[in-house]
Amino acid sequence: MLDENKVKVTTNLKKARGQIALIQKMVDNGQYCVDIAQQVNAAIGLLKKANNYILENHLLTCGAKKLNSSKSSERMAFTQELIKAFTITTK
Repeated sequence: MLDENKVKVTTNLKKARGQIALIQKMVDNGQYCVDIAQQVNAAIGLLKKANNYILENHLLTCGAKKLNSSKSSERMAFTQELIKAFTITTK
């Protein structure tokens, strides 16, 4: 993984871990449901950002090689892989 993306992914994952720990405490303490839901959405946002950095890294490294391949089957397989990844991330 490119160093810049690795730092961004790691930072977002650490923040998400802290956010999830906070959410668990809020649930254990019986806090207001809407407040908990807001924190869940914040954690989801951090995980989505981490995932975007991972996909960006994949495009810049593996993707560049596969899209420049002389084998059309390799290019097509990578295209299908991307469609699958983006379909999963947009759900």
